Amino acid sequence: MDFHVTSDCNQECPYCWGPQGFEQPVGTKAALRIIDRIQQVGARRIVFTGGDPLKRKDLARLLRHARRIGLEVALSTTGDELSLAFLQACAPAIDLISLPLDGASEEISSRTKKPGHFTAILQALDWLRGFPAIDVKLCTPVTRHNLEDVPNIARLAGVYTTTTRARVFYNIFQTFRRSMDPPDWESLLVTDEEFAALEQRLAPSARIRMKFLSRRTLDRLYAMVFPDGQLVLPKGPDYLSYGPFLEVQDLEAVIRSGPFDAAKHLRHSRGWQKAEAVVSGARACLRKEAP
Repeated sequence: MDFHVTSDCNQECPYCWGPQGFEQPVGTKAALRIIDRIQQVGARRIVFTGGDPLKRKDLARLLRHARRIGLEVALSTTGDELSLAFLQACAPAIDLISLPLDGASEEISSRTKKPGHFTAILQALDWLRGFPAIDVKLCTPVTRHNLEDVPNIARLAGVYTTTTRARVFYNIFQTFRRSMDPPDWESLLVTDEEFAALEQRLAPSARIRMKFLSRRTLDRLYAMVFPDGQLVLPKGPDYLSYGPFLEVQDLEAVIRSGPFDAAKHLRHSRGWQKAEAVVSGARACLRKEAP
């Protein structure tokens, strides 16, 4: 389950399909209840995302709570707000950190990210070497702005795997028509044929756990709780709301009747799960730290 804890973000990515304009996300108590409910419905992993979840002042508390109740915890952040102090404080509560990499240089990255983002990601990756229990997932949304640069990004990601003891994943997304603030899609989108050709070009020489996620693969793959607590199942360009997540009595029935493809999601997530000994050890550490 993806929990979009905020829509606030430093970036203004033209392809972003995260929630926009939620000025009053749920408070801490409601967020904790949502996390409890996510665990109760049988989810194994919660993804804290946004916006940028690091914009929430109570994020550390939410992460630790999710870990204590038995969830695997992923953090999907733009990387701008990540700090060494945050990692030192919260590392035991995090299984995976996902970071976007739009180019293999500042010049390419700045076509879709604000200047300085590429440098911020390199700094974050450097810090993460000191926390090998945290998996690292690098993500590249493929657009017309970086299509030719993706092989360079893949090489950069591959080299990084040789410099860290952490597990490293690299996901390559085909940008597609889903956004709450639609851009000029024609200036962004690559064709299905171009994306398939990119996969054929890169896959044989991969030095990293690499996934290519086409627009067809990405569709019907996500179950989300938005910043206002609404359960949302996206389909194509649409965001289908099923009401307040905490009031959904039978989530399985909603899933079955909605666009979410559980089998596809399971295939997509395979290989991420941590060894139980690692997860149990982190939970024990957090229990000792709890007041």
